[in-house]
Amino acid sequence: MNQERLKLHLEALVRDRDPYLATAGHFFVRQYIRQQLEQWGSVAVHEFQVRGTTHQNLILDLPVAESSTGSASPEKKTNPTTAHPNTRPNRQSRALPPILIGAHYDAVPGTPGADDNASGVAALLELARAFAAEPPRYPLRLVAFDMEEYGLLGSAAYAEALKQQQQPLRLMLSLEMLGYCDPMPGSQTYPPGLKYFYPNRGDFIALVGNWRTVPDLIHLSRQMRRAGVPSQWLPAGQRGLLVPATRLSDHSPFWDRGYRALMVTDTSFLRNPHYHRASDRIETLDLDFLAGVGRGLIRGIRDL
Repeated sequence: MNQERLKLHLEALVRDRDPYLATAGHFFVRQYIRQQLEQWGSVAVHEFQVRGTTHQNLILDLPVAESSTGSASPEKKTNPTTAHPNTRPNRQSRALPPILIGAHYDAVPGTPGADDNASGVAALLELARAFAAEPPRYPLRLVAFDMEEYGLLGSAAYAEALKQQQQPLRLMLSLEMLGYCDPMPGSQTYPPGLKYFYPNRGDFIALVGNWRTVPDLIHLSRQMRRAGVPSQWLPAGQRGLLVPATRLSDHSPFWDRGYRALMVTDTSFLRNPHYHRASDRIETLDLDFLAGVGRGLIRGIRDL
């Protein structure tokens, strides 16, 4: 994954963008994401209501590789798969359930949100580029979620819409803070009990899934390591209720509705001292680490 393109995305995304208190920044970021995704296909909008205000999740569906369907893939800028949950899936999506990759684009008031979660959105945009050029075996659905910081509201609305329509998923991945790395001993903390099983250096990417994703956790962790990024994985039983910190991203509404879902994360406040602060800026990120995570995701998703 290209560091320079990631940095360009970050320069556009990193700004105050709370949906109520920084509306101009929030609107700019949403439009930027939409314009970037529209390079690769038609972007659908999933609208949901919060206290009388309409919010938007942005959705891009990418087709499978030619060998997966037995027919030629469409041109890059045409997109036959409609992403909105209230529409009927086409032949491709009926044959193979999609892999959904999501990242939230809102941020808490008073922070430019470089790691949280511009890093995840930047990776999402570059995954769109990579998989539009070389489609994987499964169709991909890329979703930029709104209102994560207000209680995972965008992902919960979308997961519920999918569940009501009985739309299956191969897997859901939430990209939640991917760019902070600290190799110093003692830089990594954990919820109670976990420190005895994992390293004390914050130089790895963590994969956290429900029990049904254990084979995927093992596979993706292996591919991360092959891409040069240390990786640790954790199966969270009982939908993460035993370790509440494992629920703090857009995967957990999918857990609650019975989907296979996992979070890809640098562990957030368990490592990053700039979490939810004004100091969460581009210069605090490790772009080499972020690019490596992206390369690992491309390798792992392509082989699922």
